Amino acid sequence: MRLPEGLRLARVAAANDAPRRGRPVVVGHPTGRSAAIGAVREQIGQVARFDTTVLILGESGTGKEGVAKEVHALSPRAAGPFVPVNCGAIPAELLESELFGHEKGAFTGALTTRRGRFELACGGTLFLDEIAEMSPFMQVKLLRVLQERCFERVGSGTTIHCDVRILAATNRDLELEVAAGRFRADLYYRLAVYPITLPPLRRRADDLPLLIEDLNLRLVGRGYPAVSFSDAAGRALAAHGWPGNVRELENLLERLSVACAGVPVGPERLPFCSAARMGAPPDGLSDGVLEEAGGGSARMALPSQGLNLKDTLAALESDLISQALGRADGVVAHAARLLGIGRTTLLEKLRKHPARGDVAAESAAD
Repeated sequence: MRLPEGLRLARVAAANDAPRRGRPVVVGHPTGRSAAIGAVREQIGQVARFDTTVLILGESGTGKEGVAKEVHALSPRAAGPFVPVNCGAIPAELLESELFGHEKGAFTGALTTRRGRFELACGGTLFLDEIAEMSPFMQVKLLRVLQERCFERVGSGTTIHCDVRILAATNRDLELEVAAGRFRADLYYRLAVYPITLPPLRRRADDLPLLIEDLNLRLVGRGYPAVSFSDAAGRALAAHGWPGNVRELENLLERLSVACAGVPVGPERLPFCSAARMGAPPDGLSDGVLEEAGGGSARMALPSQGLNLKDTLAALESDLISQALGRADGVVAHAARLLGIGRTTLLEKLRKHPARGDVAAESAAD
């Protein structure tokens, strides 16, 4: 993929100048022009104006909280609070108090009465992230709130009625969790009234220019320089499998913003390129990786400091697999044909890379 010239130069300059002109930095959710993201935006527009419970699904790093914020922002509750809770980050024994609050003396350390997230979100939206991490005990508690819209603080017998819209998110397949007995079926059906599934970044590589533009605006708003890419680096970005999705891209841009300080980034600065793994190549190599051999063919150059052949070959294989998956839109059978190997061989190689195991799992039936 070739990044547009406007993105690489003019838009980067505009982003660097925007804060000086006093213009606010605004980033929409979700960003992109792909058909998959267009469908997500349409779903958001359909459900936002109702109080329907929404379950946001997608791999880690795809931007599920951003979708939740957009649903809230477009809803009649936009003037109310948006209260996020990461259910996987709070110990199970503390989650009840965190959600419902507690009375003074309810347990050791409860020195004062404290309102929970449900009360804090009154009149607005409560976003329950990583909902699949919730313990069976808390699943029962949450089910009652969803059914009756009331709860009690820990240590209190007084029922509190709550006017809260519930949005939930997970990167797990809740139907599989229900089948395995780890998640209550009745709670799943209460949450999945209106599911929205976010596509992984590897399936919408055409959205990369707009994502980079928006993430650059965020960086500039925080005082970092914007990041621009060479054409070769743009192609490498489009070919990458992005196991960490938009979060991986965001972290990469911040790292490059610090390391490259406004200088256009080449492929040798990208951590997932084989050239970066092998170290800086000798001068005069095309894209820092290949040199011309006899007969006009290209060959990989041996760095002056040498290399670890086993690690280099593994890194090259991983990079080529990533490129093939990106070009094949994540479909293993198509990627295997691009690599000239059998589908089962590619699946076996994917299982050796935990970061790409999700691709193997979701493509096992293609």
